[in-house]
Amino acid sequence: MNLLFESERCCVRHFINADIDDFLLYRNNPKWMKFQGFKGLLREEYEEILLKEPLVESGAQFAVISKADHSLVGDIFIKKVTDTFWIGYTVSPLVKRQGYAYEIANSMILWIKQQGEYKIKAGVALENKSSIRLLEKLGFLQLAEENGELIYLLPQDK
Repeated sequence: MNLLFESERCCVRHFINADIDDFLLYRNNPKWMKFQGFKGLLREEYEEILLKEPLVESGAQFAVISKADHSLVGDIFIKKVTDTFWIGYTVSPLVKRQGYAYEIANSMILWIKQQGEYKIKAGVALENKSSIRLLEKLGFLQLAEENGELIYLLPQDK
């Protein structure tokens, strides 16, 4: 199954072909994905990217799967650059406002901390108030604004 880590309600693993249809439903929804960069591709393009062996050093998407019904509830992005992990997260609109984004982001942070002493950063669109609130709830602090994005850093003591 290539499990990366898990939370109370979800497990995070490599994508498999059976995930692609559900992934397409939310990733190609322009209203839902208005703040995301990785969207609007053809099925074949997503398959080429998602079904290969993920390497966090290159940046990789992982599937977030519900333990209850084994459905795809979202995805995460992790990229390791020298001493920093960059993170991203998306949930399906079918599970919005149910705490999945917080739960999985928090578990991702714990997994990164198990990898060693790394900075954890996230970039978010200026208009993405929900994601900004989530990062602040997780303890991130705004570090800078670059190219129309706010850059957040999780302090080492969080």
